[in-house]
Amino acid sequence: MLELDTITAGYDRLDPVVRDFSLRLEAGEAVGLLGPSGCGKSTVARVAALLHRPYRGRVVIDGEPATGWRYGAPRAQRTAFGVVFQQPRMSADPRLPLRDLIAEPLRAGRRAAEAPARVAELAEAVGLTPELLTRRPHEVSDGQLQRACLARALVLRPRWLICDEMTAMLDASTTAALVAVVEEYRRTERAGLLAVSHDRVLLDRWTDRTVHWSETTPAA
Repeated sequence: MLELDTITAGYDRLDPVVRDFSLRLEAGEAVGLLGPSGCGKSTVARVAALLHRPYRGRVVIDGEPATGWRYGAPRAQRTAFGVVFQQPRMSADPRLPLRDLIAEPLRAGRRAAEAPARVAELAEAVGLTPELLTRRPHEVSDGQLQRACLARALVLRPRWLICDEMTAMLDASTTAALVAVVEEYRRTERAGLLAVSHDRVLLDRWTDRTVHWSETTPAA
């Protein structure tokens, strides 16, 4: 289980954007977080993925409270998450060809020997050809780059996926393709999914249940 317990977070301690937010996500479950832009959904997603330290509250991962954030988190907790953000160009190193972009987490964890087979497997799953893998981010479309970012998020076989407006910048066909990849991964690995979006129709189709953001009592 992934649990957010009365989280208060933001970028100004005197005026946090998230106040006393709670959420539970079971292994294998898909939960949507629905709300308008600017309400704090992305902050919740970053706290859940151990990328942003809350002012108050705690994150509990498979029964163990989080004890650190970003690179200060224990490796076992940090690598339990795969994260895909809304803007792939903001989260991709422009110097790396897509092949190296996908393999980056393996190399950071001294598992480079696994990279060729794992990258080839995921590239096929997300719809990237061998030729596209040789290109850098500026040489591919947003959709192609987001496919690579999803592959990177899956490369370590995470137990929890955080998709923060993953499809907001994509056309309908690319959206459908990437959602299908996530669903296949969830089915085979029994991974939990937190999908953040302002698109009610997408979340109703994609997730098992949807949490509707409320500024007064943002809890589920």
